[in-house]
Amino acid sequence: MEFKARFEVIGAFTLAVIALLFGFTYWLNNTVGSSGAKLYKVEFNRPVSGLLVGGSVFFNGLRVGEVSALSLDPQNPARLEAVISVNADIGVRSDTMVGVNYQGLTGIAAISLEGGSVGAPILLSKGTELPVLRASNRAGNDWGREISSVLVKVNDILTENRQPLKDTIANLSTFTKSLGGNKQRVENILNGLERMAGGKGKKVGLIYDLLPPTDFKPLASKPTWRLVINDPTVLLALNTDKIQMRPKAGQSQPIGTARWSDNLPNLIQEKIIQSYENAGYASSVLRPLEGEESDHKLLVNIRGFHIDTSKPQPRGHVEFMAKLMNGEGKVIASRLIKSTVPAHGVDGKQASNALGIAFSQCVIELISWSAALL
Repeated sequence: MEFKARFEVIGAFTLAVIALLFGFTYWLNNTVGSSGAKLYKVEFNRPVSGLLVGGSVFFNGLRVGEVSALSLDPQNPARLEAVISVNADIGVRSDTMVGVNYQGLTGIAAISLEGGSVGAPILLSKGTELPVLRASNRAGNDWGREISSVLVKVNDILTENRQPLKDTIANLSTFTKSLGGNKQRVENILNGLERMAGGKGKKVGLIYDLLPPTDFKPLASKPTWRLVINDPTVLLALNTDKIQMRPKAGQSQPIGTARWSDNLPNLIQEKIIQSYENAGYASSVLRPLEGEESDHKLLVNIRGFHIDTSKPQPRGHVEFMAKLMNGEGKVIASRLIKSTVPAHGVDGKQASNALGIAFSQCVIELISWSAALL
């Protein structure tokens, strides 16, 4: 009997400890402040994501209570009602503002109470009815959802305006390329404006042009092909309107202030087109923006366009690689075309004359070669 009584005492003691622990836990979770808690009803007129029973309640940034209950208004399903338990010593007034804050990346919502003027009355219960706080219409904004909504609208706008945007980007690219190809013209305009304003400006030398060849035999028949003359490609050193000489391989320098009438790639493209037209192919050659559905394209890579002064006798040297491409984008033929002619000097006039002759010889060979293949 003594053995059995001993176990009854131990069991009673264990149950008492468990009961005390439950009671202490309940006291921690339900007692807020030393003077108890007050209950308030909070009405939300829009959905509040992440608001849970047991969620925190803050007053001016300090935690003062928790959410005790959540329910939907049976008379208005769009309205959410929350019962909050707040420290009794917190002065919640009639003009206290109610909002919702989202804590960290978890998205758990907390009710926030802010402000309240000293002159505003303290909210008190009316009989069994809890005092009511009404949240602002912006309370409970789910920024993630709103950002997603905005992104969807932006995507719809981009989808609806896909072609205009594509055209705008293409036009911008064309404008940028044209501006880069005519940087010297822009510089000349700025120099002119500077001189008009009383500044010295930069001294501009004589302007020289390339003359396309005209001595072609009449065509035996009218061509049926269409050929687009693409913008020539060139290294940066030749992407200029300055007439250049090369003292030795790998070096180049401008010849005084002498300049071509346009940036070299633009000038060569235009003179090649004019040469085809002079040869009788005016209806067959097109610029890139004129013939997107052409039969063939001509690609030209400028390798040399300078006066070679590495030897006692200066020489005008023109060299470029020409490639013919079909409508499927395949290269069907290629040819390295070059010409070197003596130059009687290295001033602007003599240099431009020598380079003009070399260029004419190259273009005549180019037209003869390409026309035979087309």
